Amino acid sequence: MAGSAIGLGNIWRFPYMVGEHGGAAFIIVYILATLFLSLPIFLSESILGRRTHLGPFGALAKISPGTKWKYMGLLTIISALIILSFYSVVGGWSVDYFVKSLTLSFSRGGADSVPAVFGSFISKPVAPLVCHTIFLLLTALIVGFGVKKGIELFSKVTLPLLFILIVVILVYSLSLPGSSAGIAYLVKPDFSKITVETVAYAMGQSFFSLSLGVGTILTYSSHISKSENLMASGIGTAASDMGFAMLAGFAVMPAVFAAGIAPGAGPGLIFETLPYIFAKMGEASPVISAVVAILFFLTILVSALTSSISMLETGVSYLEEEKGMRRWSAVGLLFLLTWTLGALCSLSFGPLADVQIFGCTIFELCDKLTANFLMTLGGFLFTIFAGWKLSKDDLRDELSSGGLHRPVAFRLTVFLIRYIAPIVIITIFITNLFL
Repeated sequence: MAGSAIGLGNIWRFPYMVGEHGGAAFIIVYILATLFLSLPIFLSESILGRRTHLGPFGALAKISPGTKWKYMGLLTIISALIILSFYSVVGGWSVDYFVKSLTLSFSRGGADSVPAVFGSFISKPVAPLVCHTIFLLLTALIVGFGVKKGIELFSKVTLPLLFILIVVILVYSLSLPGSSAGIAYLVKPDFSKITVETVAYAMGQSFFSLSLGVGTILTYSSHISKSENLMASGIGTAASDMGFAMLAGFAVMPAVFAAGIAPGAGPGLIFETLPYIFAKMGEASPVISAVVAILFFLTILVSALTSSISMLETGVSYLEEEKGMRRWSAVGLLFLLTWTLGALCSLSFGPLADVQIFGCTIFELCDKLTANFLMTLGGFLFTIFAGWKLSKDDLRDELSSGGLHRPVAFRLTVFLIRYIAPIVIITIFITNLFL
């Protein structure tokens, strides 16, 4: 579950969201949103998954038999696959930039020419599609080997590696001249920067990063044994996710300020500004620059895979449980579907750039539709089912693992699940409509 949470949301999305929405002030709102909103939703999904040992569709059908609610569970599975479609495009960018770092491409042509490389690359029709395909194939192969031999083994090996890599990059970033301005940006809050928009985006970032509302946590939880402490798993996953996001912020922002680049550079921050920084470093120390660049983009690639496999697993579990498909057949079918939508998302930066739906490119539409609406709808659904379809005795039974553990802050947890989380989710949903 930590592997599902730790991904591009931490390394790619978190730094540029912090840069665009006020630095330390955004971080404070993000932490509060994770503790009092996202964690209760995370626990709701965990409770539903382990209680039923089924995915979103089967879980809602079992808890509310004879109703149409199960189709809302199916909608969350579709949401995960839509996210995977455009997520694998960004994952493909990380494949390309990892190859570029291995071939020392950032040291050629001078540092000033590096930022333009990103725009040139994503606007091409073929190369991004090839990288998108490679990334999605890697995802499919891992999921194809199953939960134990594929997903769990990959996550157990790569997560410690991720933390080591990001710490190495962080140490180097903090050593750069001028990095202190980046540190100050992250630790000195300017509360005048906090607006309704800041709060909405901070909550959305917390949702996106913890993979909430799309059934991935529910699906993973369906494999958890009855003896496992759900509260400890939830707190541990949320803490790991926030910790990694903070490490990523301190690895990226000091380097950005050291290079004199605006922190609000947007989604292209790590693909445009970081290679520029690596190229500048290469002018003084080519070897160190090459090593740091390789480590950085390897970190992005591995973290992207730990999240993408959870999204694909949600759909695969549904086809196995409800349609009786064999795992590899389910993986193959969903690979073709997500590859096709992902290809359209990739081409929306090039040949399909002029294709607009509600004023958005295909990539932007998939991103906004899932992050602003489908994920919040799914989160609302799971909290309502956990909080109101299950009794307090059922909730206590799950949070205590059948009496094996003393449920920490049980009353507060139930209050957050039943009342606070649904109200806040509705507020976010309405706010996103106006934003």
